[in-house]
Amino acid sequence: MAGRAAEILGRVNAASVELAARVGLRAGRVRLAGFQTVLSTLVPKAAAELSRSYPGIELHLVDAHPAVGLNMLRSGHVDIALIFRNADTPPDEHQGFRLTHLLDDPLYLISDQPDERLGDHRDSAWVGGCERCRAATITACERAGFSPRIAFTCDDTVIAQAVVAAGMGVAIVNGLALRAHRAPGVHATQLTESPRQIYAATYGDPPDPPATTALIELLESTAMALRAPSRDEVGLPAEGPAR
Repeated sequence: MAGRAAEILGRVNAASVELAARVGLRAGRVRLAGFQTVLSTLVPKAAAELSRSYPGIELHLVDAHPAVGLNMLRSGHVDIALIFRNADTPPDEHQGFRLTHLLDDPLYLISDQPDERLGDHRDSAWVGGCERCRAATITACERAGFSPRIAFTCDDTVIAQAVVAAGMGVAIVNGLALRAHRAPGVHATQLTESPRQIYAATYGDPPDPPATTALIELLESTAMALRAPSRDEVGLPAEGPAR
């Protein structure tokens, strides 16, 4: 009898939790900070599905570099921060945050010529991001045996591609950036470098509010569709990745 009572009580508690979650999804707010490439690829589809599935939830989006987004998350100004980790990111850099892996984002060499290698551009001018954003470019080039000559500093991948298409330099960009925009005349070759990993970060003890959980689940499902880009989308040469 006691076992049966415990089972019934457990079901009642589970039903109460489910009801509270459903009520929490009828109205509410979720605030998300993300960097440019995810805001132009991953987020819009997830946001549209959130609006369709839960019209009572209000979504606020903020364009922010991952470091800024994490500060906003820690201070309570956003509920989710989209961030990335590179292969050389220290394991404890995001300690205290709860991370949900969304997808891996490979790196590409872009130039105005097809089928090129990093070693072809030891003496070329390079387009690099700001000091905290160009680490992937510097690391990849150093592993290829040279230090890149950064002639253009730009965080906007649309501008970077325009510079490359004009034959003024080369750059390393990620796959999501090529999904968001690919300038005519830009050729992309996938690198063998470890891809950066993209995460949804939350802060504080679980569980997250229902609206936050719902958006993270939609980001996960949307990311699943982005994990296998076609060659046409990113411009891979027929013979595959560069070495």
